[in-house]
Amino acid sequence: MVRTYADAGVSQDEKAAHIAALVSALTYRRRGLGKPLTQIGHFTGLVDFGAYALALCTDSVGTKVLVAKEMRRWDTIGIDCVAMNVNDMICVGAEPIAFVDYVAIEGYDREVARQIGVGLNRGAEMANVSIIGGEIAVVPELVREFDLAGTCFGAVRKSKIIDGRAIRPGDVIVGLPSNGIHANGLTLARRVLRDASLTVFDKVGGTGRPWGEELLEPTAIYVRPILRALRRGKVHGMAHITGGGLRNLIRLKSKVEFRITKPLDVPPLFRELQSLGGIEDREMYQTFNMGMGFAVVAPEATAKTVVRSLQPDVNARIVGEVDRGSGVSLPELGLAWTNY
Repeated sequence: MVRTYADAGVSQDEKAAHIAALVSALTYRRRGLGKPLTQIGHFTGLVDFGAYALALCTDSVGTKVLVAKEMRRWDTIGIDCVAMNVNDMICVGAEPIAFVDYVAIEGYDREVARQIGVGLNRGAEMANVSIIGGEIAVVPELVREFDLAGTCFGAVRKSKIIDGRAIRPGDVIVGLPSNGIHANGLTLARRVLRDASLTVFDKVGGTGRPWGEELLEPTAIYVRPILRALRRGKVHGMAHITGGGLRNLIRLKSKVEFRITKPLDVPPLFRELQSLGGIEDREMYQTFNMGMGFAVVAPEATAKTVVRSLQPDVNARIVGEVDRGSGVSLPELGLAWTNY
């Protein structure tokens, strides 16, 4: 029985090692206008552009596209494609402005293309970005089915960059609820269902929504409420909780401990996956978002203002605090991680 993401074929540790191997070869840095302002490894890259920093990031939908194929519904995965990028971008305080998509296909299907476009357009509207171009690559020898990815461009005044360096003990952590699985951990989720002889048309827990509908629920887009909160309250750091789960917080600052003492409620979807697969708590919280799709780290004095600013779009609340130490912990379950 598959009990870990690695068992399903996706090792977060091996992925990190591959990233490190690739990044070790990236030694060239532009000088002058356009020079990099962030180290590779943050959620979004920034380059100098006078009074502004230009932001750039890229991401894909992953194997969520295979759930779309099983359900024969492709009109929501475009939302995920936009969401995975714009949610990364706002982590540095940058406002997403423009977006380009990339679709690699094995063969032609105009209806699938149309539905992907519907989702991309809806995601762009939700994030207030313009889709200014893209590419459809026909590569039958490289891909099966198709792959959907995107790249986002944005900007932030250099004086308003939020990179996590200001985080210190005493800060509080505000959690923003997810819409479900979002676009991470689908390889493990799909494998759990297969091993349990369940299909996307079976209902969660036998009485809930079909698994396919739950897994296709689009990734929440946090752009508008986060930008509003940044205008009203001081923030020291932000993390998009994607692959790696709670460990994403460590990317903000390594020399403090992010302690999650009052976690958000865990949606039934995750509990059912855990039960079906016999998956340990540690693996769940380092693979899935477990109900928290985004986190904001703010000074205690402004945290309540931040929470109020996120409403009514997002029912956020304080879920923990920053302490001396390192890593991230979930004390009620005895879980702790010291590296991403």
